[in-house]
Amino acid sequence: MPAPAAAPTAEPDRLATRYGRTRKRRRRDLVMLVVAGVAFAVVLVAWVVWAGLDGQQANVQATDTGHVVHNDERNVEVTWTLSAPPGETVACTIKALDDEFTVVGWRVVEIPASDLHLRSLTETVRTAQDAATGLISTCWLT
Repeated sequence: MPAPAAAPTAEPDRLATRYGRTRKRRRRDLVMLVVAGVAFAVVLVAWVVWAGLDGQQANVQATDTGHVVHNDERNVEVTWTLSAPPGETVACTIKALDDEFTVVGWRVVEIPASDLHLRSLTETVRTAQDAATGLISTCWLT
């Protein structure tokens, strides 16, 4: 007995509806994908403008240039170069380390404002134990 002509086309439509593969569902998924992509692009552009193009922040850099360890006096002289905007006061953290890179002394130094952009500075850090090195850790505007 031959099958009715409408049965073969009705079966795939019924299965597509059952498993959510209709044209309406595909269109809705496409719209949601486009909206999510646009939202991601807006967030990405906003972040780039906020973080990447904001060049108004002052740049402070410190570079170690040398150190002298005085273990008999338990202190370290640290010499560094400071690059900071003229007219700004800066604070820097100086550390003294032992052979195992343990901090054995540290100090926060306030550097007064100057007309110079680049300066060479030397400070002494007292230590609790014998030190092997001294270095400048971080600097920031105050």
